[in-house]
Amino acid sequence: MYWDKTNECMPREQLAELQSRRLIETVQRVYHNVPYYRQRMQELGIMPEDIKGAEDLHKLPFTTKQDLRDYYPYGLFAVPLSEIVRIHASSGTTGKPTVVGYTRKDIVTWSELMARTLVCGGTHKDSVIQIAYGYGLFTGGLGAHYGAERIGASVIPVSGGNTKRQIMLMKDFGTTVLACTPSYALYIAETIEEMGIKREELKLEYGIFGAEPWSEAMRKEIEEKMQISAIDIYGLSEVIGPGVASECQCKVGLHIFEDHFIPEIIDPETGEVLPPGQEGELVFTTITKEGLPVIRYRTRDISSLNYDLCPCGRTHVRMNKVLGRTDDMIIIRGVNVFPSQIESVLMEIGDTEPHYLLVVDRIGNLDSLEVWVEVSNKLFSDEVRKLEDLRQRITREIQGTLGLTAKVKLVEPKTIERSEGKAKRIIDRRKL
Repeated sequence: MYWDKTNECMPREQLAELQSRRLIETVQRVYHNVPYYRQRMQELGIMPEDIKGAEDLHKLPFTTKQDLRDYYPYGLFAVPLSEIVRIHASSGTTGKPTVVGYTRKDIVTWSELMARTLVCGGTHKDSVIQIAYGYGLFTGGLGAHYGAERIGASVIPVSGGNTKRQIMLMKDFGTTVLACTPSYALYIAETIEEMGIKREELKLEYGIFGAEPWSEAMRKEIEEKMQISAIDIYGLSEVIGPGVASECQCKVGLHIFEDHFIPEIIDPETGEVLPPGQEGELVFTTITKEGLPVIRYRTRDISSLNYDLCPCGRTHVRMNKVLGRTDDMIIIRGVNVFPSQIESVLMEIGDTEPHYLLVVDRIGNLDSLEVWVEVSNKLFSDEVRKLEDLRQRITREIQGTLGLTAKVKLVEPKTIERSEGKAKRIIDRRKL
């Protein structure tokens, strides 16, 4: 089943020609409209006319998340703000979000890509899709929503949380496709069982799951408990949001939609482009975006590329499941969390030592975050009420900064292990 068979099954030679033409146009646009790219290209001695096609991509500069922070909020936009019809954002390390903007044409492109993604996973115009990704600044909810409407499916925009209500709607409205994080899908499955709802009372057929790493073992568990086909999708706000890549029903890697994005795998240390099949850092160049085109965006995700023809007939390259990250960011229930965000909260509050630890676990199939915080000798020996007040204050501030509930554990001085090198800030007990 295809949404756009002409492009999804385009011969590789024709696809390469299309990529080259669109890359040349994109480079021209960013050079003339984005001061950052013009400066970086001039520093490297590159002019737009030096880029003759996709084979010259390696000559261009990388873009990083830090660049988006440095030019916060609109410094990397390639069009005036008057042409931006939608602004989304994802969390950053300093409390300032990473801002992305979309023109009217970008929204149409994104909707097409998400329609392609959803059809890859089994959604069609007669589907009833329940979107339990978060709506708002997070790109997940609205990205899936517009794609589903583009197909003509019936959309239930329920957003995340309130699990028993989710299940009631799922049963009453005849949901056939569930879109959410994989860990939340497992939690929903457990709650269905606790509520005594029989599987035959539900019409679920497919699950479209992304926004966090998950293993094949987790897929198997979801499929067994929910009796559905579970499909992995991939995207990131800086590139477009969800809709960058998706598994088809063969489940042998995620098709990257190469008529819109050119992928590379690089050595994360040297930046050298690696050959097909080799593991390294995933890099994307957008070639159809107007509002925020990005050149060689370093995702920090570790994967590999497979150019063999997929049994489904799609010709676009497949990326393997993300193996990990090259930086210290962790993803909890679809939210990006950086240790430095926690550190900023603690430093502002005071009354704590500069030693903390993030303990990530998967309890009841949902990711949990526990923050261990050392308090000063004076405060630790003080009355219990003051400690409880501090714990609650830290909990509130973390919730406000991350949009995520964390369990805060106050520990006495010298509890957290010291290091002479880089401090170990994260213990991840999840089996991903």
